[in-house]
Amino acid sequence: MSISKTRQRIVDVARQLFAKNGLENTTMNDIATASGKGRRTLYTYFKSKEEVYYAVIESELERLSDKLDEVAEKRIRPQDKIIELIYTHLSMIKETVVRNGNLRAEFFRNIWMVEKVRKNFDEDEIELFRKVYAEGKAEGEFDIENVELVADITHYCIKGLEVPYIYGRIGHGLTEEMSKPLVAKVVYGALGKSSEK
Repeated sequence: MSISKTRQRIVDVARQLFAKNGLENTTMNDIATASGKGRRTLYTYFKSKEEVYYAVIESELERLSDKLDEVAEKRIRPQDKIIELIYTHLSMIKETVVRNGNLRAEFFRNIWMVEKVRKNFDEDEIELFRKVYAEGKAEGEFDIENVELVADITHYCIKGLEVPYIYGRIGHGLTEEMSKPLVAKVVYGALGKSSEK
């Protein structure tokens, strides 16, 4: 097994253990045993359980980032792309938290730890929004004076919606199909263009 495959195997196994038992109740020995690797191999890749945890969070954020990149590459109107990026972000975060069982408590309890790991993801997502907004501005879809500022605001607004979205506190009873036109109206209004185009 190659180095990267071995490391990824350890991360995958650790994610499952953290999801089932939580971070506190999982040991490095548990991870080594479950991954079929010796402790020496495990310590070759990671110095501590916290390092393994960071790697798990990074791996989960990479999944989300890959999905957002797919949306950004679509050949659709910039305003439709923005709405799809918003929904993809929120639904993927929710899926990640639900998929990770007991680990989800750590996401919320150790918010500073998660924020530290999440920094690169956040920067990449803001850059995606900048590109889409610049494209929309160039095509006359958006009336934006400061693309960078609007991208920052969009990212932090979506980030602020994550927890309420995960817990179903936003648009209670609305399906995605029902909520999309309402969200589009808010977003398009903020971007200075009508959703009718």
